[in-house]
Amino acid sequence: MKKIFYLLLPVLLITAACTKNISRFNEETKKPASVPAGTLFSKATKTLADGLDDASVNTNVFRFTVKHWAMSTYQDEAQYDFTTRAIPQSWWTRMYRDVLINFQESNKIITADLTLDAGVKANQQAIIDIMEVYTYSILVNTFGNVPYTEALDPIKLFPKYDDAKTVYTDLLKRLAADIGKLNTANAGFSSSEDLIYKGVVAGWVKFGSSLQMKMGMIIADADATAAKTAVESADAKAIASAADNAQMPYLAASPNTSPLYTDIVLGGRQDYVAAKDLMDQLVTLSDPRKPNFFGTNNSGAYAGGVVGASNTFSDMSKPGSKVYAPDAPLIFSDYVETEFFRAEAIERGFTVAGTAQQHYNNAITASIIAWGGTATDASTYLAQASVAYATAAGTYKQKIGFQKWIAMFNRPFEGWTELRRLDFPVLTPPVAAKSGFPNRFTYPGNEQQLNGTNYTDAAAKMGGDKVENKLFWDKF
Repeated sequence: MKKIFYLLLPVLLITAACTKNISRFNEETKKPASVPAGTLFSKATKTLADGLDDASVNTNVFRFTVKHWAMSTYQDEAQYDFTTRAIPQSWWTRMYRDVLINFQESNKIITADLTLDAGVKANQQAIIDIMEVYTYSILVNTFGNVPYTEALDPIKLFPKYDDAKTVYTDLLKRLAADIGKLNTANAGFSSSEDLIYKGVVAGWVKFGSSLQMKMGMIIADADATAAKTAVESADAKAIASAADNAQMPYLAASPNTSPLYTDIVLGGRQDYVAAKDLMDQLVTLSDPRKPNFFGTNNSGAYAGGVVGASNTFSDMSKPGSKVYAPDAPLIFSDYVETEFFRAEAIERGFTVAGTAQQHYNNAITASIIAWGGTATDASTYLAQASVAYATAAGTYKQKIGFQKWIAMFNRPFEGWTELRRLDFPVLTPPVAAKSGFPNRFTYPGNEQQLNGTNYTDAAAKMGGDKVENKLFWDKF
């Protein structure tokens, strides 16, 4: 027995020595104590892009709202039911928690970095703020009044809601300052951190200026003076060709493929189909984008389903392979959109170079080329009396609104904004619609339950928390 004890004693002593300091087991070996600012910036950028690109009915439903897509089976979201799957909550959480907080933390790290070159720091801070402005503009254009001055403050557990117009005014002020701070002589983020422009600061000047133009045009019916100032200041510096486009590049291999590829191909979805509203127009106008927007049905024909009604999947056209290619980029801002804004600005009497017709033609041509067509295809399309700017039906809002509705295909959130703002084309309600046309989202359930006092105040100031209530800029 004593022999066994003596043999075990060294082992016990060794074990005791090894476990004397157990604090080492608290050391994180796989989770970093801090995250680089550039990584937080790129993460926030991708999360924002993913939400705008997604087709999941749990995340992004705007393709149905603008009647570009219909559903074969599940009709809830197509019929304006956004509460069953808590879509407003998902959208709100993504923008505040997953996007804005990461941008904010990235900026805090950069601000505290005393070793970073002053010029680089200024560019990085301006770039982050441009993306924050972009994200807040999405929140305002979705909900109206939102937390802003007290948002993202961990001390403010129940943030107040700020007036939407006041927020927008401040966002435009911030954006103008950001553009002024960008210096192309200095670097910004590295090419691996800057997913949009790969470190080219000049690209951010163009994106920021196009965003300024867009935000100016959005408020044009509510504040023509502020809109004119913003647009005229931005015109010369804004996106001037497809090479300037601001977009999120996805990769051909998982896990960084397009969300649409994940939804449709990897997810095996068999319920997304073309909407009859859009398909009928594409067929009537012999639109050269049609074969890339959608494929044919099982009989080889182009056919769209009725939004809000059950549609036989095999009888309908499905999204085209170009739409859900694994590396299909998400567009934040592009030449097509910017040229339409320039055309409209001229019609409103703003001082912008060129003519409305030139910019209208440029926008449509660029859209057709982006979707695989040619300049000849665009010329043929534009030669139609119902398309040509001089002869197309209606006011400038109708001409531009209709063609922009088509061109914003696969940019559903922006399409929803433009449809509300320009009021064209006039779309019929979906079958069995649960409400009138949604001009906004209702506030998330969590806000109603956890931030009730501020929620109640915000809703009252907007005339009630209803989807039909128009935002401050939607005057007609």
